[in-house]
Amino acid sequence: MAFEPIDLDSVLDAEHRIALAALPGDLFDLTDIAAFRRRLDALTAVTPLPDGVTVEDAFVPGRFPDDPEVRVRLYRPVDLAPQSPAILWLHGGGMVSGTLESTDLDCAARAARLRSLVVSVEYRLAPEHPFPAPVDDSYAALTWIAAHATELGVDPSRIAIGGQSAGGGLAAGTALLARDSGGPALCFQVLVYPMVDHRNITPSSHAIVDPRAWCRSANLIAWEAYLGDVTEVSPYASPALAADLAGLPPAYVNVGTFDLFLDENIAYARSLLAAGVPTELHVYPGAFHASPTFVPGAALSRRWRSDERVALEAVLHPE
Repeated sequence: MAFEPIDLDSVLDAEHRIALAALPGDLFDLTDIAAFRRRLDALTAVTPLPDGVTVEDAFVPGRFPDDPEVRVRLYRPVDLAPQSPAILWLHGGGMVSGTLESTDLDCAARAARLRSLVVSVEYRLAPEHPFPAPVDDSYAALTWIAAHATELGVDPSRIAIGGQSAGGGLAAGTALLARDSGGPALCFQVLVYPMVDHRNITPSSHAIVDPRAWCRSANLIAWEAYLGDVTEVSPYASPALAADLAGLPPAYVNVGTFDLFLDENIAYARSLLAAGVPTELHVYPGAFHASPTFVPGAALSRRWRSDERVALEAVLHPE
């Protein structure tokens, strides 16, 4: 079956088209992953964090005895009340790039606005550390939060997990692992244009080929790096493969219409619903992959972030 690529310049609104035009033409060329990391890091601006939020790094034990410690960053409102919620957040980057620093501002703002402790994870990256290393690191951070809930001042019954892109895929995989391992109970999962299906067989996975955005060629290389030499792909790596999604925490999934993950995200949300998992799906017309990050001032991006915040607020602070 032939799939027609989408010309992003002809379908985006003016705000998104201008932002896309300003990005390097080879931004998401992953043929040289080290060079890709440098290009992405160059776009990460150092931004002052909001007042009233303290930031602290910690090192937590790895999931298994031979695993290295995992660096996490804690964002805490100075007036955080005892027994407050916690959010475990996982950055994006296609499983091959990204750092704690890349989501500093978002995590600090999330902590302030949601009156919650936010814990961001510096998980190991592929191809140096393919699956299961990133999921193991994410799960190690989750179990650490739950085990230290009292000293962290959080309510262990109100721990949510979330992430964007690769981080969304890791959040979904970690939620599955926690369910299957009898791990900490999660109250919510926020899957922001998550990377959940390694097969790349949907129409939307063929539609985006522009390397200024996360595109098909980048996705194929990233999945190859992440899966390494595995012969049987685990649903903890590619959550769309999970045969049973029952018993997972309620989910919030959001994605844009011009994102190559559109079809797999809709399919995953439908599978969650079919399994009896309360799930809210938002599809934003005119958004490309990660456009709320690249076009933060756009009206669509502001609505996207507001919707996400309202959904989290309802779960974390139901009162």
